[in-house]
Amino acid sequence: MGGSGVDRPVVDRRSVRRVVPHVEPRALAKVPFVELADGRLQGVVSSGSDLERVYVSSIEARSHGYDCSTNNNRPCGGLTGGGPCNHLRALVDAAVAQYGVDRVARYLRVDVSDGGAGPDVLAALHGERARLPASAVFGGFLCHLGCLELPDVTEPVPELDWFPAGRLIV
Repeated sequence: MGGSGVDRPVVDRRSVRRVVPHVEPRALAKVPFVELADGRLQGVVSSGSDLERVYVSSIEARSHGYDCSTNNNRPCGGLTGGGPCNHLRALVDAAVAQYGVDRVARYLRVDVSDGGAGPDVLAALHGERARLPASAVFGGFLCHLGCLELPDVTEPVPELDWFPAGRLIV
């Protein structure tokens, strides 16, 4: 063990991952995928009018630049008003339900002082529309969907090989 004489814990080799519990239940039908990753709050939001359409929405942490487009890379019509669309509102609401308002605000680097009606992360953002990488977010969503189709097993699963395995280095 490297000669240090310190026993290091071994990470269990399983095809499951410990997940931080949701702060509150959220509607997966409206926002099936939300994550704080790659310096953005990003996710997939279902269309309210077309069951076959979803929107890829994201907000950058530092600049608060935002973008929303369909799964076919067509810009969201709700962005023409000069501010965030309803899909971005749904994304922020789902993130707050999943991670909690403090964690989302800290990740996006905004101050959400309670103005009487409760903290509002979206209102605290002061970014502009930006062109953000929708294909990577949608690809991640499709990968997560594929993992849901995998059978329950206790041995390693190649599709989940990117999870940490082996020895934990302290």
